[in-house]
Amino acid sequence: MHPHNQGEMKNPSGVGIVGNPTCGDVMKIYIKVKKKKKEEVIEDIKFETLGCASAIATSSMVTDLAKGKTLTDALKITRDDVAEALEGLPPIKMHCSNLSSEALTAAIEDYRKHKEEE
Repeated sequence: MHPHNQGEMKNPSGVGIVGNPTCGDVMKIYIKVKKKKKEEVIEDIKFETLGCASAIATSSMVTDLAKGKTLTDALKITRDDVAEALEGLPPIKMHCSNLSSEALTAAIEDYRKHKEEE
């Protein structure tokens, strides 16, 4: 009912966009990465999601789980972690938790790609 970290981010470090053509859900995750004590940490994270309530809830939850984590730890967040943090999802909606963790991974990969180009 009250998603966290929703909205567009200006000047993100990385952006991940994933979608599922079958159900029509599209998720976009923005991350802002900061170096702290030799580790890269997700300092801020936001999402924009077009889709059902489960898609919005999983997007919100993955941002809550990833915020403040190192990139290494954020990449370990799984669909099961997201579903468990939401205290379960109907089986037909588990694909939403997959999309949210995939969008986070895509944002981290986008950040790393741009960092290599610098």
